[in-house]
Amino acid sequence: MSPKIVVLDGYTLNPGDNPWTELSELGELVVYDRTSPQEILQRVKDAEIILTNKTRLDKRAIEEAGNLKFIAVLATGYDVVDIQAAGRQGIPVSNVPEYGTNTVAEHTFALVLELARRPALHDSAIRAGEWKEDWCFWKVPLVELAGKTMGIVGFGRIGRRVGQIANAFGMEVIAYDVQRSNEPDYRPFRWVSLEELFSISDFVSLHCNQTEENKGFVNMELLKRMKPTAFLINTSRGGLVKEEDLARALEEGIIAGAALDVFPKEPLDRESPLFGAPNLVMTPHLAWATLEARKRLMRTTVENVKAFLRGNPRNVVNAPWLEAEKAP
Repeated sequence: MSPKIVVLDGYTLNPGDNPWTELSELGELVVYDRTSPQEILQRVKDAEIILTNKTRLDKRAIEEAGNLKFIAVLATGYDVVDIQAAGRQGIPVSNVPEYGTNTVAEHTFALVLELARRPALHDSAIRAGEWKEDWCFWKVPLVELAGKTMGIVGFGRIGRRVGQIANAFGMEVIAYDVQRSNEPDYRPFRWVSLEELFSISDFVSLHCNQTEENKGFVNMELLKRMKPTAFLINTSRGGLVKEEDLARALEEGIIAGAALDVFPKEPLDRESPLFGAPNLVMTPHLAWATLEARKRLMRTTVENVKAFLRGNPRNVVNAPWLEAEKAP
């Protein structure tokens, strides 16, 4: 019999331009655009394979899904799944380790350029009739990137691609990572401490995973180390930044500006202090969402499901717990 495959939150991956065709050929496919917390248990109870992006699969959901044999996360980050609980049930969990490197790095630099030159602000000014006298005008100081320092926190695939782009703009690249691996093949580049990075960078860009240890690590103490002319960019995880501290830093002119694509709560809560913060550019967690990247994500997910059905799952993120289950 064909396995029942349930997609809990498929809309962002396929809002109509990225069909589920290949996945539908692998089993009985049921796709939900969105699943509320109250709907999870009912929707997973008969599933053999579950695909999820941001819908949480906790210990209870995994244990009550009696037919469940495989979980595929439609993302690189897999913190939405209790991978230990899945492992104890003998259920492998796979993710998509690489699909959006170029896409996220490009969006990071779209935000960098927006902060440096503010084209959207000046477009609005023209439309509002503010261009009246001189042959040119600008509402805020304009920044040239060449010669500036780009500080990158988290120097994996995306961080290194951001470094390459910064290097092409003539910027100096410095980086901090808790796990330093081989140095990239471009210069100028050097490792620094986290405190030094925040102190000397003109732009600080976050590209690290969120853990219990680093949650909210970008706080007032670190922000006060930054130059008053410096900018913060976060296209990684919203919980890395204490939003009340960032809002205050912007209000008090401690830093020159910030750009965020991710937030602690998404959609962004209307009560968030960020709504009143000046010199802040926000986008709705779309750095990953080009069609090209979403197609790569779909292809890799299909291959993850095929590999599981062949009895040889790949990109498994909970292997230690699965191995523990196999031990005598």
